[in-house]
Order: sequence, then structure tokens, then C-alpha cells
Amino acid sequence: MRKHLLAIAVILTVPTGCDNVAWGGIDVELKPPPEPARVAETDGEAEAENGPINANGPLLLAGVRTGLTGDFVLVGEVLPEGVRPFPDPEFPEDADRLASAAAVGSEWVLFSEGVRVGRMVVDATAPADDFCGSRTTLSGVVEMVSPAATAERLLALPAADASSHAYGEYLAIGDAYAQRVATITMAGEAIPRYGATWPTEGVLDAREDIRVFQLSDANSLSVAATFLFQDALTVSSPRQGAYSLFVMGRQSGDTYGEEFSWYRSVEAEGKGAPRYFDHLDWDGDGEDEILLEVMGSNRRWFAVLSRVDGTWTRTFQDACGSGSATGG
Repeated sequence: MRKHLLAIAVILTVPTGCDNVAWGGIDVELKPPPEPARVAETDGEAEAENGPINANGPLLLAGVRTGLTGDFVLVGEVLPEGVRPFPDPEFPEDADRLASAAAVGSEWVLFSEGVRVGRMVVDATAPADDFCGSRTTLSGVVEMVSPAATAERLLALPAADASSHAYGEYLAIGDAYAQRVATITMAGEAIPRYGATWPTEGVLDAREDIRVFQLSDANSLSVAATFLFQDALTVSSPRQGAYSLFVMGRQSGDTYGEEFSWYRSVEAEGKGAPRYFDHLDWDGDGEDEILLEVMGSNRRWFAVLSRVDGTWTRTFQDACGSGSATGG
């Protein structure tokens, strides 16, 4: 079955510590600024005396590129224990950090498929009205290395925090027969397991999204897919009895075994239809995390999958995903 896998692999070789990009026919060398000093950890005694302590971590953005322009939404702050909401009213200093990070001229390093692919310089900010919470959209000119010229979904970290992320092989993979069959099989097993209604037109008709990718710490492919019943993978109102089902599996030989599934009934929890967005080892622990974009009735939000003791677990989800009656 391996002969059905369609993969386009290109190797990007660049000097350490700079970006070589092609922009408008001009070759540009992009050198990151010196890494600033980080905020030091404070011991538990000081925390007890002064209240919660925020040891700053890098901010994570998720965005979409259209031509030379990218629009990025702030996901949260990356800490060793996981992503946390940002800005957080518990930490008043978050407002100043956000203003600095979103300032016109601030530089962000871009990633796609787990590797570094370019940069973005902010030239405008605005409220992210269709996202959960008080989020901000950062927009700017996007400069991409030529192998990743077709990449649209991107993640971003501040340039000062991205020096440890080296370039690697950019691998864009299209879904093939083996992966499509695997997602149908996984969904077909999960639907009765969750006691969900069998899709009227069958499982294939219920599949709304499929993505194939390779994690940077894996030597085999993974596949993720979203299935919907009585719903759409947009910010919109679902119909009666709607649900979403997200499944993810990994290749083992010629087959794919399920590694994670997420079923959400609109009646029980409100609408929350997730889709795979991208993956990256954004916390530097040697294992990739996966970002999901979740569509609600009125807003969209983010969720994060991380491996906990070797098992994929949902380690972060915005407040809109807590099961409100409006479903976000």
C-alpha cells in the first residue's frame, strides 16, 4: 500500500542563524535580532508572598497566508507545563507584553509542517472578532523560503524566541487512498463506540476535512480527519442532533491505527467542530504538539494536543469550548 502515498519532499539548506527568502524576485537574507534576556523563575516562597508568578514564555500565533500577506491570531503563551490563555487578567503585565509583541515592525518566525519557513513583520493589528475571548489579529508582509511557497496555514513564534528552531526538510503530503480508507475505518469504529447516530448518507459523506502529515520526531505518517453529522465545518448554527468527530491515526506498516479521537455532541456540549491546523515542537521538549482550530456556533477557538506519558491528550482548550449552550 505504500505505493499509494503521494509525498512531495524538498530539502532546504540555509546558513545557520539567518533566513534566505525569495520575495518578489529578490533574494533577501534575514538575520534575527539578538535573543533578549528571559524572565527568571522565582521560588515558591515569593509566590506565596506576592501572588501568582508569571515566568514568561514565547507567544504562539496561528495564521493564514494569502499571497504576500498573512493574518495571524494569538493562540496563547507557551510554558513548560503547556499553553496558557493570553492575555490573562490575572497577570496585568500581559497587556504590556502584548502591546510590545504586536507593535508595528515586530518580527515573527514562521513555521509550517513542523519546520521553519520564513518570517512576518507586523504592519497592522486589529481585534479578532470571530475568535473566542479578547484576541488580537497581527497582520503583515510574509516572506517565505521558496520550497514552502505554497504553504497557507502557518504558526509563528517571536523572532527572539525562535533561534533554537533550525531549518529542516519541508514535507508537504497530499492524502492518498490508504489514508482516506484509514480515516473511514477509524470513524466507522468510533461512531458506535460513542453511541452516536450513524450518518444518513454514510461515513464517507460525513468527512469534511482530511490532512496527512509527518511529525518531526516520527519516521512514519499520521492522518487526521473531521467528520460531521447535521453540521458544517464553519462558524454556523448546527441542525438538530448534530455532532462532530475528530480522529487521528499513525501509520504502522501498511495500516493506520487510531491514536486519538474526540467526539462532541451539540446537544450535550454545544457545537465544537475541530480540524487539524498544524504541528510544531513549540516548547522545545523534543516532541511535536498539534494545534486544532475548533468551529462553534458564534466563535472559533483553539485546542492543543500533546503527548502525556506517550498518549495523545487534549491539554488546552479555550473557554468557549467548555460546553456552553451556545456552543461558542
